[in-house]
Amino acid sequence: MIAKKLIGIVLLLICSAAAVLIFFVFDKNARFRQKIYPNVYIDNQSVEGKTKKNIEDYFRKKDASLQSVSFRVLYQNEYIATFSGSQLQLAFNGDVTADHAYLIGRSTNLTSRIYQQLAALFHWQRFDFESQIDFDLDPIQTFINDSEDRYNQPAKNALFKFENGKVTSFRKETLGNVLLSDQFMNNFKQNILSLKQKTEDKVIILQFKPVEPETTLAQANNYGIEEFIAQGQSDYSGSIPGRIHNILLAASKFNGILIPKGKVFSFNDIVGDISADTGYEQAYIIKGGRTVLGDGGGVCQVSTTLFRAALHAGLPIVERHAHAYRVGYYENDAGPGFDATVFAPSVDLKIKNDTPASLLIETEVDQTKNILTFKFYGTKDDRRVEIGTPILYDVTPAPPPIYQDDPTLKTGVVKQVDFAAPGGKADFKYKVYKDNKLTIDTDFFSAYQPWQAVYLRGIAD
Repeated sequence: MIAKKLIGIVLLLICSAAAVLIFFVFDKNARFRQKIYPNVYIDNQSVEGKTKKNIEDYFRKKDASLQSVSFRVLYQNEYIATFSGSQLQLAFNGDVTADHAYLIGRSTNLTSRIYQQLAALFHWQRFDFESQIDFDLDPIQTFINDSEDRYNQPAKNALFKFENGKVTSFRKETLGNVLLSDQFMNNFKQNILSLKQKTEDKVIILQFKPVEPETTLAQANNYGIEEFIAQGQSDYSGSIPGRIHNILLAASKFNGILIPKGKVFSFNDIVGDISADTGYEQAYIIKGGRTVLGDGGGVCQVSTTLFRAALHAGLPIVERHAHAYRVGYYENDAGPGFDATVFAPSVDLKIKNDTPASLLIETEVDQTKNILTFKFYGTKDDRRVEIGTPILYDVTPAPPPIYQDDPTLKTGVVKQVDFAAPGGKADFKYKVYKDNKLTIDTDFFSAYQPWQAVYLRGIAD
């Protein structure tokens, strides 16, 4: 009898507890009828009691900040592109995330629904959801494709072909370049995703890797020519067309010339005969103290440029002669004294190749900037070159201008062909060290006569 009473009491208690539980659940469900259940989190923040619309509105506000974000692309220390958040259609998946959070306790499966409601209401289980940033990467892919067309370059093998005593084909090897496109795309994605933590502008580096050529200059020849040694330049701005023609013609004769190791190189031997018969045009030269038209005017621009290249290479200068007066062309880009005149057969420019290998001469002419360049290729050693700043002294003023009759100009036409130049003496020091020992210690001295402005006066009918 007592047992039956105890069972009855237990059943009563169970029923009462069940009734209380059911009432509690129904009461809570009523409170969360259109709201998210407790213990539900989005991005580690509780969204208990919020409606779907509350969450959707919250993410729409965050979307607005994403639209103003900018992504700047840096390539080799230069900004080459900028993308905006609106251009990439950056937006949180707020609607989807809100749906997932709202569906807790509202599953179509009865068992799941009841379990989720109880687990949420009694905090048996925490329900976490992470929002995501959606984006359109089509503009980035288009940018990558365009950048690959622009910046990807294949490596170029060295060329070296020697025929009839001259290098007829020459090209130093060059590294290729390939963009790390996949890495850039991944970095871009990571930068977008990091906006969840902090909304700020981003800088993304477009990186590349070099591509090695298969054949280097050292492998392409047997003369020991492996690398660039030095160069010399001169600016021939202000030259008349005939002088420019002669500069180009004379310079072309030196392109591809090899100077064997240990040999003395003569400018006059290479340039050869300078006359109309060998293609030279008339340009103004100094002859007999007068400015006259003569074949080959401008060739000294070439010898001057070679002289400068030899200085920068640290080569012994066996023979060099200064001009009689300060020629303006040679001071366009250098001080007085960095010139070398030639006049066959007695006045020559000679240099010696005392480097470990042959020297290859390459000439370049920039006809837009009026720059002539001589480049030396060979094998470097440990020589160190010191070229002093020229000192100009004993300066004397230019004499009065002179006028010369010119039958090629019409009467009344006056043309200036030379400009006044003061006289003076110029000196600069040239030192070369090898194995930390001074091997060349030379003073280059130039004595310039004062020179008057020269005008040609037309006398033709």
